[in-house]
Amino acid sequence: MASTPYQPPAHRGLSVIHLSEQLIVVDKPSGLLSVPGRGAGKEDCLSRRVQAEFPDAMIVHRLDMGTSGIVVMGRGAKAQRELSIQFQERRVRKRYQALVDGHWTAAAAGEIALPICVDWPNRPKQKVDHAMGRPSLTRYRVLEAGTTHAVSRIELEPITGRSHQLRVHMEALGHPILGDDFYGTPVSCAKAERLMLHACQIELGHPETGAPLRIDCPPPF
Repeated sequence: MASTPYQPPAHRGLSVIHLSEQLIVVDKPSGLLSVPGRGAGKEDCLSRRVQAEFPDAMIVHRLDMGTSGIVVMGRGAKAQRELSIQFQERRVRKRYQALVDGHWTAAAAGEIALPICVDWPNRPKQKVDHAMGRPSLTRYRVLEAGTTHAVSRIELEPITGRSHQLRVHMEALGHPILGDDFYGTPVSCAKAERLMLHACQIELGHPETGAPLRIDCPPPF
């Protein structure tokens, strides 16, 4: 699959949602890498932009380049380690909103349990594979069923954390996320200029106190 040149959005200042001595949470814009990419010309990324203002900030997890929304960074190695353990042990709850193609006719809420593995000839693309795929679970809730414009708004909660999981699961159900040039159709890609997927909520334990912390970031679409 031919790749397009990396053109990150202009840096007009960080959108900081939460800031403390141990934690920084920012709203990543669509089109920006979470960490530096491979090869020349891919150095500009969220982690470097944050570290330019907060040198002790350390990445804990990532969003796909096209996905916008909540990214958590620990301030210092101890905070990063504690947060990373929470992610590894699936103690962090994440919710996304997506605009998907078509009228949603399935149940208003449910689960998608389709195994995913890398599509090796087309990597980093992923695919549903019932023989070789790893168990993958997404919970969904319909917010708008798309009865007017053939576009539905869905809330998605990944229980597992496979690469491109939400995008693959939406494609598998016949409702690709708008603007998804990996998994979409020409019609769904033409309906949006960006990937219409946004990390809108996260719940985790504060890395210093362990107290429950919920952070919200409404989608820009």
